[in-house]
Order: sequence, then C-alpha cells, then structure tokens
Amino acid sequence: MKLLDEGQLLRIYIGESDTYEKIPLYEWLVIEAKKQGLAGATVFRGIMGFGANSRIHTSKILRLSFDLPIIVDIVDSPDRIQNFLASVGDVIHSGLVILENTRVHLYRNNVQP
Repeated sequence: MKLLDEGQLLRIYIGESDTYEKIPLYEWLVIEAKKQGLAGATVFRGIMGFGANSRIHTSKILRLSFDLPIIVDIVDSPDRIQNFLASVGDVIHSGLVILENTRVHLYRNNVQP
C-alpha cells in the first residue's frame, strides 16, 4: 500500500480494562483497522496517567492499577481515517479521540520484490 504524503494520525486514548464484544477494546480496534485495510496501527501501554474522571492509573507496585492507559495510533489518508472513525466511534464509551494532520515520510515493508 502506498500512502500519500499528507496523512492523518488518529490517536485513541482508552483504558486497559475497556472491552467490546468480550475482547479488549484496543485489540478490537486494531483488528477492525486491519479489516478495513488501513495502513497500520500500534498500541502503546502507559505506565501512568489520568483522564476525565481524574483518577490516577499507575503501574507502581504500591498502587497497582489494572486499568492502565492505552493509546491506539492509526495513520492513513484523511478519508480512510474519517471512514474508520465513523464506523467505530460509537464503540468508544470513555476516553479521548484526537486527529492530527501529518506528513508521511516513509512507509514500506522489508519484503524484497
């Protein structure tokens, strides 16, 4: 897949314990992005954070949280990102979703022709 120079970054902040259809929400989002043919997705697990409820989530051993912050990043063209967001927006019940315009400098795999 070739990406245009001008792309969009979709960043979804959710909690580790968020689920959809009995699987982790972050996993469902990545699988759905793959099904829709988006260029790629990456999930990051945070070690500390807080959101709209102002409750701190941390991985510190004395304050062990089972709901650590999760960030799902997806990059593709603005049209494809908008279509994806329209199809998954109702599934995200709590969290934060942001969009950023971005320039794609390199997108390739290591498979030799």
